[in-house]
Amino acid sequence: MSKTPPHETPHRPGDEGRPDQALPDQDATDTGVKALPQPEGPTEIIETDYEIGQDNIEGVKPVAFDIHNPVFMISAVVVVLFTASTLMFPAVLGPFFAGLRDTVTSRFDWFFMIAGNVFVLLSLGLILSPLGSIRLGGPEATPDFSLTGWFSMLFAAGMGIGLMFYGVSEPLGHFTAALGGPVVEGGLRTDWAPLNGAPDDPLAARRLAMAATIFHWGLHPWAIYAVVALALALFAYNKGLPLTLRSVFYPLFGERIWGWPGHVIDVVAVMATLFGLATSLGIGAEQASAGFGFLFGWSATDTSKVVLIVAITAVATASVVLGVEKGVKRLSEINMVLAIILLFFVIFAGPTWQIISGFFGNLGAYATNLLPLSNPFGRDDDNFRQGWTAFYWAWWISWSPFVGMFIARVSRGRTVRQFLVAVLIVPSMISVLWMTAFGGTAISITLAGYAGVADAALELQLFQMLSQLPLTAITSFVGIVLVIVFFVTSSDSGSLVIDTIAAGGKIDAPVPQRIFWCSFEGLVAIALLLGGGLTALQAMAVSTGLPFTLVLLGACWAIVKGLLAERRELR
Repeated sequence: MSKTPPHETPHRPGDEGRPDQALPDQDATDTGVKALPQPEGPTEIIETDYEIGQDNIEGVKPVAFDIHNPVFMISAVVVVLFTASTLMFPAVLGPFFAGLRDTVTSRFDWFFMIAGNVFVLLSLGLILSPLGSIRLGGPEATPDFSLTGWFSMLFAAGMGIGLMFYGVSEPLGHFTAALGGPVVEGGLRTDWAPLNGAPDDPLAARRLAMAATIFHWGLHPWAIYAVVALALALFAYNKGLPLTLRSVFYPLFGERIWGWPGHVIDVVAVMATLFGLATSLGIGAEQASAGFGFLFGWSATDTSKVVLIVAITAVATASVVLGVEKGVKRLSEINMVLAIILLFFVIFAGPTWQIISGFFGNLGAYATNLLPLSNPFGRDDDNFRQGWTAFYWAWWISWSPFVGMFIARVSRGRTVRQFLVAVLIVPSMISVLWMTAFGGTAISITLAGYAGVADAALELQLFQMLSQLPLTAITSFVGIVLVIVFFVTSSDSGSLVIDTIAAGGKIDAPVPQRIFWCSFEGLVAIALLLGGGLTALQAMAVSTGLPFTLVLLGACWAIVKGLLAERRELR
């Protein structure tokens, strides 16, 4: 449980004469919307005439609302128009966005990889520097959530669902490609092996496959989330600005962020978040439907997928109505417990010693191959570098507004060092253990002669791997539940983020607004699933990673400048 109710400042001796938790002139409205807590202790508050919610349109009857003008309306209209266009012109927009995605990941792979390295170096540098002692929310702030609840929400919102979907398939895919070695046709490599592969050497291929997988799920992706989350938390909780993406750009744009430059930034953030979540809902429904078909023999029809999306959306809506403390946190903790149970089952029911020793061996392989895998120049493994690494970096970056803002929202009261260790180091270690257990077991099963896992469709490989272990029916059902609940936690946390942006930075908008965005997200996912637009939407979302990379690089500069100012305040 949290030490204090969420979004409320604890009172200590000497606090009696202080204002309550809202920033000056930012009290809660009649609709019950809360403003940000006041920084506690000496911080560098940015002096601005802007008041959180000053551009909002409010209403109480017949439906309570508190929406930012014009971000809410523009976002909603653009989402509807884009979804309708994708459904009406799939033959045109589908190939267009697929081509755009391929162009972005092939021509700018070097840019994505350099930027990813910058994010990792900045995060590690802040952990080791004196700036790491600065506390988000002021030097006297205390955490809103317990360590267990906080970390559960970080992981569930970050990439828990990705580990379920790719935990078996990616290590196995890299292993098969590495074992086959480079294939050259017409002077160019056509294989998908990382680096130079490991032809006809199963042990070396296994180590390289695990190193490549950890590279994609370790420090680099979490550093992307950490940069966005830290920038948002710093400028909201220490500088007194709204908890929206536009606030990060105050050092660059100044007061202009309250005008159209800021409106555009927030609208793009809403679109990236909603479309990313809608795409994942559709993909998740396909995996869960495939799991039910594997376990119970049910047909994976469009109807079954729509029913799953409706069910996920309904649970997510109930969660966002309950709020962060009663809804999102509890679901995240339940999901974390289930994930730990499944993880330890695979460790002890699978090749136990190989998994335990492989954990440390894979860390060593990751360390050995980190620099070659991070190097964007002088390589000829174009398919791996562009089709895997650049694609992943663009995908993580396109998701960063959603994940980063949610992490920022629940991280007040932590020091920068605590924040970065929890967001960067700990999830990376868990990803290594997860991939070692699931991917390593799949590779061992394949080497033992069972080809069913490698031959299965992507969404079925997890269940095929579990079929070779005891208690298949139980573990497969737990796997399906995890897939669904991970999507619920992504959906509800994403809806809260969208709601915060569309409410102009107010952190607890009226309940009808939360229901609107959660339902809207599910409807978009259903429409695109039935209309065949999910692939085009995913390609579009990945393509937004290029401009957002520039945004994140700007956020790096803003973080350093903001933390240095905080350091001066404490002297």
